[in-house]
Amino acid sequence: MEILTTPQTWPFGSALALMVALAVIEGMGLLLASSPSSWLDGLLPDHPAGVDGPLGWLHLGKVPMLVILMLFLAGFALTGYAVQAIWHNLSGSWLPTLIAVVPALFGGLSTVSALGSLLAKLNIGDETSAVSELSLIGRAGVVVRGTAKAGLAAEAKVRDHHGKANYVMVVPDMDDQTFSEGAAVLLVKKVGAQYRCIANPHPELL
Repeated sequence: MEILTTPQTWPFGSALALMVALAVIEGMGLLLASSPSSWLDGLLPDHPAGVDGPLGWLHLGKVPMLVILMLFLAGFALTGYAVQAIWHNLSGSWLPTLIAVVPALFGGLSTVSALGSLLAKLNIGDETSAVSELSLIGRAGVVVRGTAKAGLAAEAKVRDHHGKANYVMVVPDMDDQTFSEGAAVLLVKKVGAQYRCIANPHPELL
């Protein structure tokens, strides 16, 4: 098809090629027990501004970085091709590349926002299971939402031994303690669906 070979659509073809390359790299990494997506997630700070800040709609920290990147590339490429196809049908010519890229960028970001929200609700980035929940005991984390105090749980971000981010509910192990957002904590036991935590005596563990 002409739309796939015309020079004005090269950014969108490159985006699709990058998607395939990332998928291949991730597949090879899984075979070697070294997931590149976990490495990307490890680059995020323990309390990224994207979780609750202005960039929260990008779902940083709630959806794996590789998934966010793939969603953006897919939305970018499909929107770009659609814009060029519509313009070509109307005018018989192709839009200049720089002009076609603008709506494609919005398409990519919109895809991340819409589908990322769905994936975040499905907890695609949370690999916590009945077994791994217990393995989080003794792991360091940071409170990312709410204030943990007696009778009131807060959400904390804890990385497992694979470097994967897990979001868990924590309460202080001692009733006279309070942990606000940004506090470094250490999980010491699990009671029901919540973890009991203490102040992390070694914050450098994060």
